[in-house]
Amino acid sequence: MVYDVIVIGAGHAGCEAALAAARMGSKTLLLTMNLDNVALMPCNPSIGGPAKGHLVREIDALGGEMGRNIDKTFIQIRMLNTGKGPAVQALRAQADKNLYGLSMKHTLEKQDNLHLKQAMIEGIDTEQTDHNPIFNVMTNTGWTYAGKTVIITTGTSLAGRVIMGESSSPAGRAGEFAAYCLSDSLRKLGFTLGRLKTGTPPRLDARTIDFSKTIMQNGSDVPLYFSFDSPPDSANFPPPNPVYPCVEQTSWRQQIPCYLVHTNEKTHAIIRSNIHRAPLFNGTIEGTGPRYCPSIEDKIMKFSDKPSHPLFLEPEGWETTEVYLQGANTSLPEDVQLEVIRSVPALQNAQIVRLGYAIEYDYIPPNQTLSTLETKLIPGLFLAGQINGTTGYEEAAGQGLVAGINAALKVKGEPPLVFQRDQGYIGVMLDDLATKDLTEPYRLFTSRAEYRLLLRHDNADLRLTPIGYKLGLIEKQRYEAVESKRYTIPTELQRLSKTNLIAEKLSGALEEHGLPPLSRNATALEFLRRPEVSYESLNLLGFGNPQLSYESTEQVEIEAKYSGYIERQQVSVHKMQKLEGRRIPDWFDYQEISGLRHEAGQKLQELKPQTLGQASRIDGVTPADIAIIMVHLERARSNGSQNKKG
Repeated sequence: MVYDVIVIGAGHAGCEAALAAARMGSKTLLLTMNLDNVALMPCNPSIGGPAKGHLVREIDALGGEMGRNIDKTFIQIRMLNTGKGPAVQALRAQADKNLYGLSMKHTLEKQDNLHLKQAMIEGIDTEQTDHNPIFNVMTNTGWTYAGKTVIITTGTSLAGRVIMGESSSPAGRAGEFAAYCLSDSLRKLGFTLGRLKTGTPPRLDARTIDFSKTIMQNGSDVPLYFSFDSPPDSANFPPPNPVYPCVEQTSWRQQIPCYLVHTNEKTHAIIRSNIHRAPLFNGTIEGTGPRYCPSIEDKIMKFSDKPSHPLFLEPEGWETTEVYLQGANTSLPEDVQLEVIRSVPALQNAQIVRLGYAIEYDYIPPNQTLSTLETKLIPGLFLAGQINGTTGYEEAAGQGLVAGINAALKVKGEPPLVFQRDQGYIGVMLDDLATKDLTEPYRLFTSRAEYRLLLRHDNADLRLTPIGYKLGLIEKQRYEAVESKRYTIPTELQRLSKTNLIAEKLSGALEEHGLPPLSRNATALEFLRRPEVSYESLNLLGFGNPQLSYESTEQVEIEAKYSGYIERQQVSVHKMQKLEGRRIPDWFDYQEISGLRHEAGQKLQELKPQTLGQASRIDGVTPADIAIIMVHLERARSNGSQNKKG
């Protein structure tokens, strides 16, 4: 049997890739080293956060699974940055780690067109048939699977090495095999591989923590969900472990708190006195780690002026006593890890159930892939997730979804789907990977998006659901609901702009509800633009539309208050679209362009941007370089037209 799409790896990227391809009608095979580790959360048991939460909403708007899965399995959810503007507000949920994986595995097993198998992959090669190349995917047992396209989503398994103190061992993650043969196979195919590093903190036994010495952080007391679909039934959740104090029973869902503690001078002194034993500092670790998520030993040495650092105690599930110690990533020896933890008052009797460790692994620098995630070297071969040098479950899932979509489109002979930077954080991430020099594991931030006021978490459905519907990943009923919302918002804004508020008649009602006074008559839209006024304020005064959904009123309020900023960003988008619309042919040779600076020519020839817009974002390429390229593109197009006429 020849599969349309073969996906290697069943982490967050692999699950989204396989589901997308299968839902688009492709015969899909998902291969993983261990079926018990599908959608595993080897590090933080959480989904979301600034930019990451936006990305999950976009995955859901396109028809992906991550949002629905975390909604079914979270133990706590919160909206972050509520005191800031809507561009940076984002959801973050703590997951029940085991339930999350089991739920995703169940979804995979139910999916039509999808086969799920356990196998260790040792190599990939291609053979040319009469029509298209066929990929052969070889296992360690000697079995071969054939596919028209292949998506590699191996996470940290490629030549992985786990490091803890003076000891190190080959592993994809602690307790798992490393894929050395697959790394060699990729080199033989012609790919250049690099080396990166990441890490994870120790897990503690909740029964040995003094929670009375922590600061409790509760979840939301109002319903919050990642998915735009209807909220899942939460009636069958298991009872939480009674070891956690003050479990919340809100009106809508039971949640488990997280807990905050801090390091102190004693903690820092222990780390400094043992820094010679830290693999990160004694030369044992060679790969580059994430700058924005440093190990605790790195933080203590780099920020020696800080008297303390926050640590978050995050329960890993309803029925387990394992607690994730967020902020304490470390590869220090076991005895030092225990001493460091016990220097914190709430943890002075804590027991470690899993040690923290660092892991080095191979990756393929993303200058070897297109923004569609298809490799430049081998058409039909796609890469998604940490193999591209990224980090984070959400970044991996977003790439997996795009790779699965484009693999399915390739099998159908249809053009690939290319996301632009103004369409979503997915587009920002893929464009960054295609144009930036990657010197450390890549992570999404809201600051990476120049149009972030347009890419809010609340409007992901308006931006992307039509694309998901066209691909067959979104049902008609959901699509129609989004289109109804799209019509409702401008209609309501128009109505508010024509609704007059008479200052004299409303003075008493405004005072009664604690709303700012009107010094003159105004429209309801003008009143809504005030910082102290919400759409609910209009409802209290009788000028709102109580039939509007919460999601629609949220959109109306944001559009009203930020209309000027939104319009300016839309103008910028329109200007950039002119450059994005100018495609650069694959055969275009930058080395032959006279007047182009040598540095720019080298970078452009290496990265082979697909559009002028993409070329303009490459480090070292100036506006003057772009102007020169535009001239040569026009000349090439003119010559081509003349040749056709002749």
